[in-house]
Amino acid sequence: MNLPISLTLLRIFIVPLLVVLLFTKGRNMDLWAVGVFLAAAVTDLLDGYLARKRAQVTTLGILLDPIADKLLISAAFISLVELKLVPAWMVVIIIGREFAVTGLRAVASAEGFVLQASELGKRKMVSQVVAITVIVLQRRHPLIQPLGEALLWVVVVFALASAGQYFWSFWKKLDVRVKQRSPRPAVMLRVNEDEQEEKDVATQ
Repeated sequence: MNLPISLTLLRIFIVPLLVVLLFTKGRNMDLWAVGVFLAAAVTDLLDGYLARKRAQVTTLGILLDPIADKLLISAAFISLVELKLVPAWMVVIIIGREFAVTGLRAVASAEGFVLQASELGKRKMVSQVVAITVIVLQRRHPLIQPLGEALLWVVVVFALASAGQYFWSFWKKLDVRVKQRSPRPAVMLRVNEDEQEEKDVATQ
């Protein structure tokens, strides 16, 4: 097992610890939760960077990395809903987008092409990390609550915009694949007509 995959697995194992810290009442538990969450987010940056730098990009790593990201973000947002710090409908949109894009990538893979991570998708991930951090800390610092609400709206906008971008990219690539597979009846018909003319001339 290489280092990038180890970091990805570490991010997965951090998820239950993060949930426990978020729901545990005690002195500085919110700070511990933020620290663990940010550490997990850093592993998301490191595993991809190290995999490319060390030429250790593997099928297992490609499979596990988005799963680890979705588990981390989904667990954090669902916990914040339970703590009544964020509206449930916003989290439904955010998590629903993750499942939709994952399904779209699976379909794209079955069709023989890959949907690369978009710039909007990367910004969405950064906005999620910042928003979750601020929202957790707003229990300690109520004055930053408006900032947390604004950042949550930013996350929703990025989630919808990036999902639209993924779907647009998917349909464009799928359209190209369909055109490549489709026969050219006009050309085939012309060839058949030429062959028939040659036969008629030969008969005469």
